[in-house]
Amino acid sequence: MGTAYSGLKPDLSGIPVDAPEADRMRALIEMISAYIDYFHGGSVKMEAYDDGVLTISMAGACSGCPLSAETLHGWVEGTVKQLFPDLKEVVAVPPVAV
Repeated sequence: MGTAYSGLKPDLSGIPVDAPEADRMRALIEMISAYIDYFHGGSVKMEAYDDGVLTISMAGACSGCPLSAETLHGWVEGTVKQLFPDLKEVVAVPPVAV
């Protein structure tokens, strides 16, 4: 798993302001995922971010959960749009096998 949930709001201060947008996005998604894992046993993973479209996969308790659409759009998309106002869409795909 990525970043452990610290109980505080996301802290992106360790990521340089001039870091590529995709790197900053990935760090935010890892923090959101840590929170989801801690409280709900699920996770989200950034698969891609291109031209304003964020593609994520959902796993753990999120996989097949009837509330996954609310998690995807209400929680993930709502949080990301606060820091990335140019976000156009968040799309969920099956996890990519490694």
